[in-house]
Amino acid sequence: MFRQQRHSLALASRDYFHEWRISICFVLALAAVLGPMLVLFGLKFGVVGAMVDALVEDPLKREIRPVGSGRYDRAWIDSLRQRDDVDFIVPRIRSIASTLSVRSEEAGRILQFEVIPSAQGDPLLDPRLAPPSGLDKVVLSASAARKLQVGAGDHIEGSLLRQYNGRRERVTLNLQVAAIAPAAAFSRDGLFASVALVEALEDFRDGHAVPALGWEGAVTERERQYTGFRLYARSIYDVAGLRDSFVRSGMNVRTQAADIESVQRMDRTLSAIYWAIALIGLGGFSLSLGASLWANVDRKRKELSVLRLVGFRSGEIILFPMAQGLYTAFFGWVLACGIFAAAAWSINALLAPQLDGAQKVCRLLPEHYAMALAITVGASLLAAILAGIRAARVEPSEGLREI
Repeated sequence: MFRQQRHSLALASRDYFHEWRISICFVLALAAVLGPMLVLFGLKFGVVGAMVDALVEDPLKREIRPVGSGRYDRAWIDSLRQRDDVDFIVPRIRSIASTLSVRSEEAGRILQFEVIPSAQGDPLLDPRLAPPSGLDKVVLSASAARKLQVGAGDHIEGSLLRQYNGRRERVTLNLQVAAIAPAAAFSRDGLFASVALVEALEDFRDGHAVPALGWEGAVTERERQYTGFRLYARSIYDVAGLRDSFVRSGMNVRTQAADIESVQRMDRTLSAIYWAIALIGLGGFSLSLGASLWANVDRKRKELSVLRLVGFRSGEIILFPMAQGLYTAFFGWVLACGIFAAAAWSINALLAPQLDGAQKVCRLLPEHYAMALAITVGASLLAAILAGIRAARVEPSEGLREI
């Protein structure tokens, strides 16, 4: 049985390449349908992919900010940190308490900076650089470092003022610049500090003692309450779920979910349009190839009947058009990939001045090529089945009548 199948495949291959002119027409017909579809999908994937990449790479798109001031304790913050859809969260203090006067030996003036609570894994900071830690190491925003004329490893002096027991008190603290934040992380003058340092600033302004820094004040036991938090979702696809969770609990939050949903909606719309065109194109090609193979079977009824006469069964006869359909699918896919490569190179080269770095408007991944091959082979096999059924019905007697 296997011997006859091999003979059937060998005969189909010799016949396919012997009639190379007809075979080339089949291959060109397939490439004419598949090539433009690959270009269309490459544009869809490239454009939407670039927009999704921009959302993914921008941590601000994953940020969820509470509207107004609230009262959140440490246990509540820790419970959010345990959620799988939360990437990073630290508590915030009152805005009026989260400022610090800063000076350096290089700068000739005292500057007022916003203090942003931070920790290891802060999405706004470069993970390769040292994070703010303890009560003496901070990370400066790019604009703040430029105004202070300092870099990583330099020292700066911070000071803050309060009214306590009827008199004005000012304290200073020596801070080391652990790193400089990327310019895109924080556009304003800011200073990223550990939560412990941020709490110390609030305690001092509220008249409480900070023993770790030697700042005097009232010593009271109290449960700390925070007015807000900095929260970033694990991915852009988790933003909507977190937002809905907060809304259900009665909390108003501000997110970039509208921008994310807009890109996702565009992706769904373009995908629907693409697959509609692809199904129409592949359906038309399958019918065309099926009709051509059917006609080819009718043209070779004598040869096929002789094969039946010498002992080839229906299964081996069906392999004849199926093998030729597979050849057409493979060579057509190769030619279509070449068409796509040329078109993609031209489109990307044409739009290169408007693109950033290695960004490409038209591109495909290896799995997309594999998927295109699988779909093409499947469509060709379906078309070949029509001819295979026709070929299997050829009677051996037809070959005897022709002898």
